[in-house]
Amino acid sequence: MSILLTNDDGIYSAGIEAAWKALKEVDEVTIVAPVLQRSAYGRSISIFEPLRITEVKLPYGAKGYAVGGTPADCVILGVFALLKKKPDVMVSGINVGENVSTDSAMTSGTMGAAFEAAGYGIPSIAISIQVEEEKHKFGDGRGYEKGLEICGRILKRVVDNVMRKGMPEGVDVLNINVPCNAGEDTDVVVTRLARKVFNTDVEMRQDPKGRPYYWISGDIIRDGEEGTDCWAIYVKKCISVTPLSLDMSVDIKESKILNLFM
Repeated sequence: MSILLTNDDGIYSAGIEAAWKALKEVDEVTIVAPVLQRSAYGRSISIFEPLRITEVKLPYGAKGYAVGGTPADCVILGVFALLKKKPDVMVSGINVGENVSTDSAMTSGTMGAAFEAAGYGIPSIAISIQVEEEKHKFGDGRGYEKGLEICGRILKRVVDNVMRKGMPEGVDVLNINVPCNAGEDTDVVVTRLARKVFNTDVEMRQDPKGRPYYWISGDIIRDGEEGTDCWAIYVKKCISVTPLSLDMSVDIKESKILNLFM
């Protein structure tokens, strides 16, 4: 039995350290993670440049493989170049910063890695810890501590059960988000993806030569419709688990689609 562990914060993140410490009690863990921060890379893969793998000794005693690419690249190299077999479970995280809504599902490197592994039939879990301050989302996760211990315990329990029982039928990825103040008794709720979590905005600035440049930004929507992951994290302050499928097709009457072509 084996576990492949990656993230998008980078191989030196405290989140991946907490995940490794929890998972090594379950089974053999192989860390393959980006050498640098790779948030918001989604499921992108590097097909126009070579990739390099560097074996590193991590400060907490684990051996890891640092990849000069994306989180999805790490999954591909982990499965096909390092393990040379499918692991029994793939874990992406623990991400420093929550990954909720379709915004995150489509853009998060944490989520992208989980979907990449799921594409090969590997049971996949993405797990993230909510941060109290947004600034913590934009580093490489080093030195971050709040909530990681409880997050690791939750992860260990889920992975152990998935390895023994398998994923629920029809589920390719479990997206777990843990509120920053979670404890042993925090409720777990099964949720669906909220439509949005960001009020997207663009800020224009000028460089010293007077030429415009742009920052994509946006405030967080801290509510969400009841039953969604945003509602669970921001309103109910519960642990959110969202079962996801790679099949994004919609079950709809064929005639309603064909009418668009008439």
